[in-house]
Amino acid sequence: MLDSQLASLAALKPGAAARDVDKVARNVMDRLDRAKYFGHGLGHGLGRLVHDVGRLAATSEDVIQPGQVWTVEPGVYIPGLGGVRIDDDVLITETGIEILTHSPKDLMELGG
Repeated sequence: MLDSQLASLAALKPGAAARDVDKVARNVMDRLDRAKYFGHGLGHGLGRLVHDVGRLAATSEDVIQPGQVWTVEPGVYIPGLGGVRIDDDVLITETGIEILTHSPKDLMELGG
């Protein structure tokens, strides 16, 4: 997921097609045969509502513009095993992106 998210973040920039950014995430997952477990879009617009206008998804017609805030949240969920998702909020600037979340991305294993 980290490789998928980092590739998506590199593709997220002003003028990019939202569906192309989503495809970047899926292509990385597909290298390990995991894209089939990615059942949601890569992200969505973030504004006054948690799920604001805009989607980073295969069917999206959105174009990334400066001033927008997007979530970038690739995830896979394997039946009978579990799942993982990495989620960041990203501001689109005139020249690229600013990641607004500052959570660590190190692997954490939880369990008994």
